[in-house]
Amino acid sequence: MTSTLQRPADQKAGAPPPTIPRWRRRLRPYLLSVPAVLIVVGILYPFFIGVYYTILNYAAVNPNPSLVGFDNFTSVLGSSDFWHSVRVTLTYAVVATGAETVLGIGIALLLNRSSFVGRIFEKVLILPLMIAPVIAAVIWKLMFNPQFGVLNHVLGLGSTFDWLSRGRALWSSILVDVWIYTPFVAILVLAGIRSLPREPFEASEVDGASWLYMFRRLMLPMMWPYILVAVIFRLMDCLKIFDVIYVLTAGGPGNTTTTLQVGAYEDSIINLNYSRGSTYMFLLWIIVFAVARYLVSVLGKAQRRAAGAGV
Repeated sequence: MTSTLQRPADQKAGAPPPTIPRWRRRLRPYLLSVPAVLIVVGILYPFFIGVYYTILNYAAVNPNPSLVGFDNFTSVLGSSDFWHSVRVTLTYAVVATGAETVLGIGIALLLNRSSFVGRIFEKVLILPLMIAPVIAAVIWKLMFNPQFGVLNHVLGLGSTFDWLSRGRALWSSILVDVWIYTPFVAILVLAGIRSLPREPFEASEVDGASWLYMFRRLMLPMMWPYILVAVIFRLMDCLKIFDVIYVLTAGGPGNTTTTLQVGAYEDSIINLNYSRGSTYMFLLWIIVFAVARYLVSVLGKAQRRAAGAGV
């Protein structure tokens, strides 16, 4: 029977497919790299513009700036407001990351136990991550309101307890951050727990090892790389926190919650001193880069140790 499908006249049965011209093969890698190059340029161009602004005296009142060298760095590093913002930023980052890590590990261990309630809670856990941080901060700001906020009503604190007062604003902001991002840590650690091999745990159960012993000696060392990944993500994000704090307190009362990002915003956008704000951001970049390099090196050692290789 003759096939109804006709081959092209210039292609015989069994003939090799037409070859791609050499110039097209040479051009393909460059075409594939165009999106990556555009992204890199889009990141590096504003970064280097910001670095360039740090050696100028560029401000709204001085539209024709001139080179001032390291005067901006001297001014910022000699300011007590800058070092206060550094302390606030580090306090926020360390406390929020530590709380989210501990709570995330605990929740992941609970969810790892197969139960009907655990499966439902696992689906509900992701809800805070689906809310934009700004929207979540607005919701919590309404809940913190001493007059009509639901927290004071439920906890019986009365209308005089102010969650965003000078002594409580930073810790209330950390509470909001913990509520939003603890599920991220829990989900990441839970994925790590479920990827662990079962044989060491089964052998330990046969030998009569306790759950605490298996957690300390088996589970924790093997899932340490996953914990470090969560810590890196959260610590980097907390060091450059802006949205939650600015919505809740705008850096106040006074400068109680003024982080480096908030300080840079005030100098650049509110005070219109672009060079000083860029200096804030460049110093923040140095801090984030140094911390990230250190944590990534620790992560590499933890991965080799978990794989059984020498450090």
